Amino acid sequence: MPDPVIRKILTVEEEIHHEGGPPAATPLRKAAIVAVIANPFAGRYEADIQPFMEDLKPLGIQMASRLAVMLGGTDAVQGYGKGAIVGTNGEIEHGALWHVPGGYAMREVLGGAKAIVPSTKKVGAPGTRLDVPITHIDASYVRGHFDAMEVGLNDAPRADELALVLVMTTGARVHDRAGGLKVEDIKGEDGLR
Repeated sequence: MPDPVIRKILTVEEEIHHEGGPPAATPLRKAAIVAVIANPFAGRYEADIQPFMEDLKPLGIQMASRLAVMLGGTDAVQGYGKGAIVGTNGEIEHGALWHVPGGYAMREVLGGAKAIVPSTKKVGAPGTRLDVPITHIDASYVRGHFDAMEVGLNDAPRADELALVLVMTTGARVHDRAGGLKVEDIKGEDGLR
């Protein structure tokens, strides 16, 4: 398969100081990167699409590296998630091709993060928004890191494109007080706890 053909890349950062309560000592930062690429399978059914995952791996590494830098380096990152929006001439399975290259890229860039990278995908027209789920990078059960970040572009994805998304955060939700496993109690045995 050919290398991904990139039309544009969007980066965005959000800084949350409070959610109605007292200002946080350190604001929560969320960052997203979206690569809008040509969908090589748009407009037709292709039985064997898995080789394109291999072609997407370098893009995943580039995107994950840029996100980590945006947030101050790999040591600052505590949460992550991924997603894809498939243009209307594609199928949901084309978005599923981002699972391996997007998820493993973030885990590699972050030094072997243990938790599965949560994900979402949908088919949509230009302007479609995607709520990307977020969990802690080493323990999926850290409840304070259950979050999401909405992303999208006004002109993407076009019918024959894919919008591939990675998200990283620097911590728990501001004013986290819903209980559950805390970061300091992570055992790091299985990516869950």
